[in-house]
Amino acid sequence: QVQLVESGGGLVQAGGSLRLSCAASGRTFSRYDMAWFRQAPGKEREFVAVVSWSGSMTYYLNSVKGRFTISRDNAKNTVYLQMNSLKPEDTAVYYCAARATRVTISTTQGGYDYWGPGTQVTVSS
Repeated sequence: QVQLVESGGGLVQAGGSLRLSCAASGRTFSRYDMAWFRQAPGKEREFVAVVSWSGSMTYYLNSVKGRFTISRDNAKNTVYLQMNSLKPEDTAVYYCAARATRVTISTTQGGYDYWGPGTQVTVSS
């Protein structure tokens, strides 16, 4: 069982930066792939980024490549999402998700077993 809690959301102007954090409970954090998803008003939840259990593999939504960086600190049971050059279209509730690691990483909601409650990110133009 893993419990996830996101933090770091807020209001920022276009071009600004935010760093989201996701703190996980449990002693087996290093056995989980971790991902970030987001859901904008009136839209479906979409994949943003994923990092493998070791941090050696990452994958991003095309529209955030070069602007967002996912990372993890297994000693602190925490995964991060550094978001730079933010755009109004990045406005959404951002969710952290976890799943027991497998050979391949997943970019679909159904591939994840545990979810945080989400944190709001609002980017003003």
